[in-house]
Amino acid sequence: GMQSHLQALLSLYKLFCPEQVTITLPGKMKTYFKNSEAPWKAAITAVRQRNQAISPLSQAVFLGTSKPQSRKRKWNAQLVIPASSTNTNNLEEDREKSHVYLCSTNGSFPVEQLQTFPQLLQNVHRLEFPSQMGSVLTNPLLLHYMNCVKDESIYLRLYYWMGQILQEECTWCVVDNPYEEEFKSFLETVYKAECFLQEGFSACEEFLYKTLPLWDGFCCRSEILRLVSWIPLSSFSDIKSYLYDPLAQLFFTSSIYFKCSVLETLKQLLQNWLNCNVIQVDSEFSS
Repeated sequence: GMQSHLQALLSLYKLFCPEQVTITLPGKMKTYFKNSEAPWKAAITAVRQRNQAISPLSQAVFLGTSKPQSRKRKWNAQLVIPASSTNTNNLEEDREKSHVYLCSTNGSFPVEQLQTFPQLLQNVHRLEFPSQMGSVLTNPLLLHYMNCVKDESIYLRLYYWMGQILQEECTWCVVDNPYEEEFKSFLETVYKAECFLQEGFSACEEFLYKTLPLWDGFCCRSEILRLVSWIPLSSFSDIKSYLYDPLAQLFFTSSIYFKCSVLETLKQLLQNWLNCNVIQVDSEFSS
C-alpha cells in the first residue's frame, strides 16, 4: 500500500526524474529527506551579503549541515592551545613529590618538568602524554616523543581534538565568526607541527577535503595552502575529486598571485610525497 515513507521516496524520484513516476502523489506530505542544497544556498547568500556590506547571515553553515552545533564562547574566551599537564588532578601535590618521580624507575615522569632533550632521553620510558593532547602541538619535546612512540591511541586522541577545533572555528564555514586571526594562528601552529613531524595530520586532511569546496580562496589563504602541501599520498581519484577539482575552480577565476601560490603549493606537495616515499623505501630496504 501507499505508506508515508514510500510516498516520500517516490516524491523525491518525481522531483528529479518526473518521467519515471507516473502515479499521482498527494500534494502535502511529511518531509523525510532534508534539502541537500540548503547549505549551499545559505553559503551563497552569506557571500553576497558580505560583499554588499550588509549584516551577515545569521544561519551557520558548516560542512554541509544546515543546522550546525557551534560552540558558544564566553565574551572573553579565546582559541587557546592548552598548556602541557598530566592526567593527575592535583598538580601541586605532584610538584611536591617530584623528587620521588625523578628517583623512581617505575613512576611516570610529569610532563611539566620536561624541559630539555637529555631529560626526554633519560625518561622516555616513563613519560605520559598530557591530558589535553592539543598541548603537544607547541611542545617540540613531546613531538619528538610522538615520533618515538607509535601508539595509535595517541593519534586518535589528537585526531578527535583537532577535528573538533577545526570544525568549530572554521571562519568560512561558520558565518559571522569574529575570531579569524585566532583561527589563522591555530592553522599556523598545526602547519609547524606537521613540518616538525614531516607528515600531515589525518584530521587536517579530512578538514581540507570537506571545506575546500566551500573555500573562497581568500580567507586564511597562505595557511590553507601550506596545510594542503602536507596532504598524504592517496589514490588519484580521491586527490582529483577532493583536492584538484575545488582548487581548479578557484584557479581559473582568481588572480595571477593566487595561481602562482597554488602552483607553489602543489610543487611543495610533490616534494613532500617524494621525501616520504624515499624514507619509506629506505626503511623497507634496510629491513
